[in-house]
Amino acid sequence: MPVNVIRFRHGDKIQWGVIRAGAITPVGGDFPTTGAFLGANPVDGLSRLNAPTFTENAVEILSPVTRNQQFLCQGANYRQHMIESGMNPDAKTFNMIFTKAASCIVAADSPLVKPAHVRFLDYEVELGLVLKRDVDRATAVTDANLLDYVAGLVIVNDYSARDVQIPQMQFYKGKSYRTFGPVGPYLCLLEPNDAKEIRNLRLRLTVNGEKRQDDLASNLVHGPAETLTELSGLQDLFVGDLIATGTPSGCALTVPPPLVQRIVGLLPEKAKWNAFFAKQAKRTQYLKVGDVVETTIANSSGAIDLGRQRNVVEEEGR
Repeated sequence: MPVNVIRFRHGDKIQWGVIRAGAITPVGGDFPTTGAFLGANPVDGLSRLNAPTFTENAVEILSPVTRNQQFLCQGANYRQHMIESGMNPDAKTFNMIFTKAASCIVAADSPLVKPAHVRFLDYEVELGLVLKRDVDRATAVTDANLLDYVAGLVIVNDYSARDVQIPQMQFYKGKSYRTFGPVGPYLCLLEPNDAKEIRNLRLRLTVNGEKRQDDLASNLVHGPAETLTELSGLQDLFVGDLIATGTPSGCALTVPPPLVQRIVGLLPEKAKWNAFFAKQAKRTQYLKVGDVVETTIANSSGAIDLGRQRNVVEEEGR
């Protein structure tokens, strides 16, 4: 069975614990990073802990992924999201990889701070993979051995400033503002038999109670095993690193289809981006100060439940 763990502050002490039905059993030891915690605490040992000491509402829950870890992301990894992003899913055959600054990682219930110059603030619920081991060479990861490399799962919201990301072609800048990467609340550690349930996870996001995104992880274009295999041939990975696997359709961003893009691309640069901004300005879905964004990821049985994120949009400098 999966085991949900949290990283939390009680008084002036930061601890890790196993959480069940809102009751927290602290894990003994000092683990300053996600990698240190996972390296010292296999899931089978954690599953046997059962001496609740705290309740969930008596502690401050922190991100279960610490800021020393790499934060890697996949872009346009659901077919319908490709289409709404102006891509042709039959032409885009590659896995789009980018990074977010680790300094944007915050707790699941943190406010989302909207920079004063950002007009088009968007949301993206994503399933996050947290790595189980270091990988320093090209490795063949398969569905059968996936959980040799993935320790567990988290909710990630990949908030994005579209008026920076798109015109400047800067994924890193548009997605790395402080507070743009809430993670958690739970890190769901998986046991070998749980691997098949990953594809059954449903990702949901609402804004002010209105459903915006709702899809299954089975609709990922490039799955976890394929992605880890590709990344292992490219770079070193470390225990505790985070990979956000892409978002379903339903974002605020809307982009013309490829043919229209080619026609608009013939316009002078200023006219092209003026048209883009005018189109986005009509989208009431973009986040505004005071909006409440809530996200959940779980399977239908509830055996895997990553908790609930809740972010209230605040203006910069508040």
